Amino acid sequence: MPPLIGSWPSPEALHAESLDSQPERSEQAAGARSAASHPAPSTVNSPDSIPGDWQEPQEGILRGMCGRILQILARMLPGAQSLRVMLHRARGVKIGKGVWIGYDVVLDTARPDLITIEDGVAISMRALVIAHFKEQRGVRIEREAFIGPGAIVLPGVIVGRGAVVKAGSVVSQSVPPMTIVQGNPAVPVARCGIAFRQDVSMKLFSRHLQPLAAAPTSARKEAESGSTSAGS
Repeated sequence: MPPLIGSWPSPEALHAESLDSQPERSEQAAGARSAASHPAPSTVNSPDSIPGDWQEPQEGILRGMCGRILQILARMLPGAQSLRVMLHRARGVKIGKGVWIGYDVVLDTARPDLITIEDGVAISMRALVIAHFKEQRGVRIEREAFIGPGAIVLPGVIVGRGAVVKAGSVVSQSVPPMTIVQGNPAVPVARCGIAFRQDVSMKLFSRHLQPLAAAPTSARKEAESGSTSAGS
């Protein structure tokens, strides 16, 4: 029977093989550590990997030029109930009867056709109505509403019948009918007993105000005192 000992490697050979494999194992370990400390970038949540879903419609050059000329004229010329109203109608704004538009009012320059102003509305000087941004489109100001000086009305908003937007407010949500809103963003501060029409005095209007308990203290005091900051 042949000796079995010859079929096993000698201790010297095992030692030599162990020495030869050590650099390879070291390289593998170093590679694993490097991969752990520098993970491959993921594109699943990368902003650049998300395709866009919106394309702004192109504005015609001739129409845009005419609209802007009419807008400039409407901002500077007299005639709050006549000439300014006529110029904005020519731009495409849908305007009812008895509307009052103050000096330097801006009604969306590019898309005036998205604005509807109903009968008896008053828009005070330097107010700004923006009717489109991305997919948010359209502004409706219902009859006998009052927009104070320097107020900003943003897209997608309905200003309810007889509502009052106080001076300098930013309206980002629809305003309930017969409600006074104030601030940035504008929030309800009082209920109107009557609409703030052009034939209604401040004294009569203030007498019918009902301050809201949830309104900020300063705004509630103004409503109680009859101050609406609603200049013309």
